[in-house]
Amino acid sequence: MAKKKNTAKPTSKKFKLPSLKLSSQQNLVLGSFLVIFGILLCIAFVSYFFTGDADQSTLSEFASRKVKTQNWLSKSGAWLSDFFMNRGFGISSFIISGLLFLSGIYVLLNKEKSKLRKHWFWGLLIMTWFSIFFGFFGHKNGLFGGAVGFEINSYLQDYIGKIGTSLLLLFGLITYAAIRFKLTADSFILFFKSTKSKIKNDFSEADEDYMVPIDNNLSEEAKTIKTAFDIPVKSEEKTTEPVKKSSSQKVKSTLKTEIDNELEIKVEEIEEELSETDNLANKLVEDFGQFDPTLELSNYQFPPLDLLKKYGSEGITINQEELEENKNRIVDTLKNYNIGIASIKATIGPTVTLYEIVPEAGIRISKIKNLEDDIALSLSALGIRIIAPIPGKGTIGIEVPNQNATIVSMRSVIASKKFQTSEMQLPIALGKTISNETFVVDLAKMPHLLMAGATGQGKSVGLNAVLTSLLYSKHPAEVKFILVDPKKVELTLFNKIERHYLAKLPDSEEAIITDNTKVINTLNSLCIEMDNRYELLKNAMCRNLAEYNAKFKARKLNPNDGHQFLPYIVLVVDEFADLIMTAGKEVETPIARLAQLARAIGIHLIIATQRPSVNVITGIIKANFPARIAFRVTSKIDSRTILDGSGADQLIGRGDMLYTQGNDVIRVQCAFVDTPEVEKITEYIGSQKAYPDAYLLPEYIGEESGTSLDIDVSDRDKLFKDAAIVIVTAQQGSASLLQRKLKLGYNRAGRIIDQLEAAGIVGPFEGSKARQVLITDLAALDAFLENEIT
Repeated sequence: MAKKKNTAKPTSKKFKLPSLKLSSQQNLVLGSFLVIFGILLCIAFVSYFFTGDADQSTLSEFASRKVKTQNWLSKSGAWLSDFFMNRGFGISSFIISGLLFLSGIYVLLNKEKSKLRKHWFWGLLIMTWFSIFFGFFGHKNGLFGGAVGFEINSYLQDYIGKIGTSLLLLFGLITYAAIRFKLTADSFILFFKSTKSKIKNDFSEADEDYMVPIDNNLSEEAKTIKTAFDIPVKSEEKTTEPVKKSSSQKVKSTLKTEIDNELEIKVEEIEEELSETDNLANKLVEDFGQFDPTLELSNYQFPPLDLLKKYGSEGITINQEELEENKNRIVDTLKNYNIGIASIKATIGPTVTLYEIVPEAGIRISKIKNLEDDIALSLSALGIRIIAPIPGKGTIGIEVPNQNATIVSMRSVIASKKFQTSEMQLPIALGKTISNETFVVDLAKMPHLLMAGATGQGKSVGLNAVLTSLLYSKHPAEVKFILVDPKKVELTLFNKIERHYLAKLPDSEEAIITDNTKVINTLNSLCIEMDNRYELLKNAMCRNLAEYNAKFKARKLNPNDGHQFLPYIVLVVDEFADLIMTAGKEVETPIARLAQLARAIGIHLIIATQRPSVNVITGIIKANFPARIAFRVTSKIDSRTILDGSGADQLIGRGDMLYTQGNDVIRVQCAFVDTPEVEKITEYIGSQKAYPDAYLLPEYIGEESGTSLDIDVSDRDKLFKDAAIVIVTAQQGSASLLQRKLKLGYNRAGRIIDQLEAAGIVGPFEGSKARQVLITDLAALDAFLENEIT
């Protein structure tokens, strides 16, 4: 799907280049004009040969209607032919009329224009060459080269003479032939060889007329005489004398092989035959352009960078004394344990400096790794982390916190070129690495993110950084958020953008979910949305959301069949541990199902917790969340739970984090976005024109909402029988099926399902599974309904 990127000045409206593609009617008009104009030019040029001299005296009085001209196209023809033939390129001006005619044909037939551009390029070049060539033999007012050819010849001959000009013309012709027709020196050699061989072959064939027939009745003496004089012979019978291949035939065979080797194979490209649907879609795109999902909020303005705070202390300052002191302490500590260092270098980051050391030969890496606490003691620093070895390098890394940390502002990472020019589907600017590079990742590729960290270590700021990145890069039509905030205070600011970016259940008053019961309903509703989307993808024959949306924007999917543009949905849970404690499996099951299946249809999960214990982050959750972010935790056990390894317990806090996507672990300083900044962004977006309501998820009917009570036949829906036929035919009892087939809203479809259950056509509610259909075929259904009436 096409992505809308925030420009360097996000306050301005995004500029779209006008489409240069012409409609069928415009092609007809423009093509006809070019064809006719080319023909008229050709007529005027031909007439110039006969009437040009007579019309010369009338050109100065072009505006007077009393003056008559002899040109077959009257005054316009006289002026055009004089402009091109006399004052222009002479006889070679006919190429202009031919190019215009050819351009009209290309436009009329709507053919690929790349070949036309080549015709114009080479046509203008050869027209100029012919003008100079004819001008070499003509005069200023002649019909040969025109004024252009004459003047260029005069200029060249003043400097290189006639011989030099003629050789230059020959060089131009050779260059044209070499580039245009791909001729080489071998081509000329082969041409002369083939001509010579052809001549020899013609002589050989002529010699056959003088061959003497073999007479089998001749005496042996006569045959001996003929053989002695070496007279060529030919047989008039089926049995012939064996004759050696002539030298001319050998040359011809060799030449044929050489020519074959020089030939280029031209592959004919056959256009794939389009179906009727594709032809209709292409016609709709030609007439109306591609579907634009942002059209309803076409005046939407992305939040400007000025809303984000710019800190005065930004930019890394190098403290040479601190670097030298830390280096000496590291070297001395290792020397105390008889560990020599061959080399050491430092990479300075916003909050941490990485010292890369190369130990001397024979030193075991594990020996250095075990000295982590000793090095921390010698440096008197918190959060020493040893990477032994650094992946992809032959060095050992020691990360040491800086005495004066630098704040990484959200503004600096959003304004970075890496974020502004990224082609990611859901770009997230997390912060800056140790090498001070902006760290941008794609949520759509993760595809889900698990965050953990102790209280006050930057977890909530990290969530705000994720949401801010998406607000600065995606239009409201392209992404929707489902925000779950059991703590009720962290995500409340995003209420202001409810009708722009948030999604909720149909009967919910607030989009920010704080009640655990509503969380369960929302998660199950999201499972229904996932199933509905997979059904749409199956019908559209697409493998993922990007393909589906691209197909829909190309108008290849019919909205009358239930197809629509599908935005990405990002579920954010701020405190997962609280949900697990209160709801347990009711929350874990739908989240695990979404994590396993929802990637292809654009539903992505971000789960955060301050308790990364095994009873919260279970094996099922971890298996489906390969992307992890770990802020500082209190123990190595918690670090292993979230990262499958140590390291998070050695972080220094305040946004210092480790990121992994199943391979290397990267240390990043999270970008800082304060609450007032988030408030300004949400106010700016919330003050603009919005959708009538938040993005509505499918209504989830819980198990307690099902009914086993009898419903009066007179109260049944008018589409009850049609719905029963659909359900029995498909043998699938689900409200979403009735929505698609009968074009109903979810509430009405749910009521009909309840009526079908009361009638005994479908079974009871079974969670996220479709209900069991109790009637096997339509004949049984007809008999069932007739018995019910009687």
